[in-house]
Amino acid sequence: MNLSVIIPVHNGGENLRLCLRALSESSRLPDEVIVVDDASTDGSADLAQKCGARVVRLDGPPHGAALPRNRGAATASGDVLVFVDSDVAVHTDALGLVEQCLSEHHQIAALFGSYDADPPAHSLVSRYKNLLHHYVHQHGDREASTFWTGCGAIRSEVFAAVGGFNESYRVIEDIELGARLRRAGYRIWLCRDVQVTHLKRWTFGSLLRSDIFDRAIPWTRLILQGRHLPTDLNLDLRGRLSAFAAWAALALLVLGFWWSWAWVGMLLCVAVGGIANADLYRFFARHGGVWFAVGATGLHAFYLLYSSLVFALVAGQTLLSRLRPRLANNRR
Repeated sequence: MNLSVIIPVHNGGENLRLCLRALSESSRLPDEVIVVDDASTDGSADLAQKCGARVVRLDGPPHGAALPRNRGAATASGDVLVFVDSDVAVHTDALGLVEQCLSEHHQIAALFGSYDADPPAHSLVSRYKNLLHHYVHQHGDREASTFWTGCGAIRSEVFAAVGGFNESYRVIEDIELGARLRRAGYRIWLCRDVQVTHLKRWTFGSLLRSDIFDRAIPWTRLILQGRHLPTDLNLDLRGRLSAFAAWAALALLVLGFWWSWAWVGMLLCVAVGGIANADLYRFFARHGGVWFAVGATGLHAFYLLYSSLVFALVAGQTLLSRLRPRLANNRR
């Protein structure tokens, strides 16, 4: 089995060097590494060449990730395409585990792993974001309904059969590909042992931009387009219950200024949310200490509020746009 690693990059900087170094130190080396330079201005293409990668250069402006990944796949010769982000460092055994899984389970068309629990950026926001991702993927169902290109592998013939990534998507192109794979009857596995270290440093602003504009809005539209609400990873039953409890607690907190009994209900809602996420909050404490867990719990509560609000707003807007033509016809 030949593994072709494909890395899209736009101004990867030091993270790209660490990404390529980790691949070169893998216990199972890639058969080829293809770096698709998406109009970088920082010398990323030259760095990749010096590190021994094959470089595909794209002229600007930047195209997003879908087109570069497709270009890389078009030049790849491997039986398996392994997509890796330019800001991650694969664990030494990651590629070996990919090969082992796909060799032993021929019914599996694609697989993906997760970030590890030891990100190098130690700020509250960076550590919270990376640890939350790790926790969610480590507790997700093995049979997945999505795909992830942070570190995800797919058989070349399957990738070609479904037409690759949809280049109209500048974000969540991996999630959209996963949805198409499932509709076509292919199986995707979440392999928890396939892990990478996420090198990105998050700020509060970049977290909000990513969660809202790169995830919540386009993902909600994709869900509504497919008319099916997934039940794994961030959208499992616990996540939905937690979002409801967070909004109920906030509403009861406000009502408590007029009716003090509402604060009792607020405390009950907080307790429900705490019980539902107790294991996550203990996980935060184990990996960052008590004070980190307190801050991360606050960020998580805020995440539950704004992500569910965006879902409701986008869903409502979509529903109204579908109803308008019917209402207009009824008035005639």
